[in-house]
Amino acid sequence: MAALQGFHHVKLPVTDVERTRDWYARVLSFTVELEFVEDGVLMGVAMRDASGTVPLAFRCDPDRAKAMAGFDPIAIGVPSVPDLEEWRAHLTSLGEAHGGIVTGHVGSVLVGLHDPDGIEVRLYTLSGGAS
Repeated sequence: MAALQGFHHVKLPVTDVERTRDWYARVLSFTVELEFVEDGVLMGVAMRDASGTVPLAFRCDPDRAKAMAGFDPIAIGVPSVPDLEEWRAHLTSLGEAHGGIVTGHVGSVLVGLHDPDGIEVRLYTLSGGAS
């Protein structure tokens, strides 16, 4: 059996592609790789983080987006607790509500950050305790 090699991308439903694109760019420094325009309307976007290792896609699907509000389908890795603390300070400086850093099952996690549709985005370390 051939090996798997990680995720190609994760796609999330959203109510407003432009609003979501702008939020992920402003808050998490993601950049656009592809935009999907259908009949002159922006219906989807593929983005990637600054390091190029976290590929996310967003597709206009308001009903599914509403159903996912409050759920935490993605946890983005960060190298260390000091990096997680840097993210906490960044989010706070932007006025983005979050639940702070807590101890996760493995490592530390910044919880309570929600995108424009209420989908929770968690930032996780792979080791180290909460501060």
